[in-house]
Amino acid sequence: MANQSDSKKISVNSTISLKGIVKAIFNDTVHVQIGGKIITLPKKDFLAES
Repeated sequence: MANQSDSKKISVNSTISLKGIVKAIFNDTVHVQIGGKIITLPKKDFLAES
């Protein structure tokens, strides 16, 4: 386990990155499995900005 001094600080409104497996894609939602949980995210969050 890393020391607290070595880890990055996380605060409210911090951006984080999580790895997950896409389980389903519907009209406007994406269902992603992270660990033992499946979460639903809006599809618009995955669209690249130009």
